[in-house]
Amino acid sequence: MSIIAVVDYGMGNLRSVSKAIEHVAPGARVRVTSDPAEILAAGRVVFPGQGAMRDCMREMDAHGLRAALLEAARSKPFLGICLGLQMLFEHSEEGDVEGLAILPGRVRRFPEARMRAERLKVPHMGWNNVHQAREHALWQGIPDGARFYFVHSYYVEPADPALVCGTAEYAFPFTCAVGRDNIFAVQFHPEKSQTAGLRLLSNFVSWKP
Repeated sequence: MSIIAVVDYGMGNLRSVSKAIEHVAPGARVRVTSDPAEILAAGRVVFPGQGAMRDCMREMDAHGLRAALLEAARSKPFLGICLGLQMLFEHSEEGDVEGLAILPGRVRRFPEARMRAERLKVPHMGWNNVHQAREHALWQGIPDGARFYFVHSYYVEPADPALVCGTAEYAFPFTCAVGRDNIFAVQFHPEKSQTAGLRLLSNFVSWKP
């Protein structure tokens, strides 16, 4: 039986993530874990997160998970969700903190002046259309422009345009999905995104990068 590890470092909505994966993968063992050995032994790894970037990085290191996450991102099907996307990059404006630097680029805050001019609130919260920037196995069966659920004040700015798999618009287009080799990561919450989100999780469970 395949094992899917949902990484627990005290900063994610883990119950809803694990229940959604169990729903689409009834034949798999879904393990919510903070044990580096379990993460390394799993066949697939899901890296969720919510809250402040500095707190997430601190808790990840406090749980001794950095080496296991770096190895998982190198060698296994790996799905990042929300802050689990942002933490893959080199640096975040939120708290002026360094990320894992697995992917090149930065995390930026939605600019307050632009948001005020557009009469938009930060955080960006609610449903938004996601436009697929290129084909990817995790988009299979999901229509271009499908709606996903977002809650965030920061967005990623990849240094390599080839990483971009999806964009959304909030005053301006921003990257909301990236992919490289065995890594796919999204700013939105697939576990809260009904049919489209469950299909993305199902695609991840069967993905063979």
